[in-house]
Amino acid sequence: MQILHIEPKDPKLDFYSAQRIAKETARKNHIHDPTVIAWHHTGSQNTHPNFDGANPETWWEKYGSGNGGTLEIEVGSEYQFILMDTQNYETLGEMPLRNLSDNQGNHYLCLKPSLKDGSSKPTEEACTLLDGWYADQY
Repeated sequence: MQILHIEPKDPKLDFYSAQRIAKETARKNHIHDPTVIAWHHTGSQNTHPNFDGANPETWWEKYGSGNGGTLEIEVGSEYQFILMDTQNYETLGEMPLRNLSDNQGNHYLCLKPSLKDGSSKPTEEACTLLDGWYADQY
């Protein structure tokens, strides 16, 4: 994986401006549709993805390089991004899923076409309880 270091002009850098700089740099390095697959913020130890028990210093980089990342960009000394080119990936469009909650505060992932008349109440036929195994999609 190629690693590039960019020194930003603005010393007060936040995540979004660092990400913008990383994507602009990726475009200049032949990644047509750059997507951040993993990142790390040295100052706060925030990282994505983050898993319980994973080392925040290394896990993000292992995940990014193992899941299609081709370019690592360090923006200043605080932000590191692993990017991949998604130019040739098909897009899914709108997913027919919706997150709903019941009166007790339980969260569900629901199939929109199976909800009666666009209801905002989860039903057994259309919904699955989010219990830690399912991702919160929308």
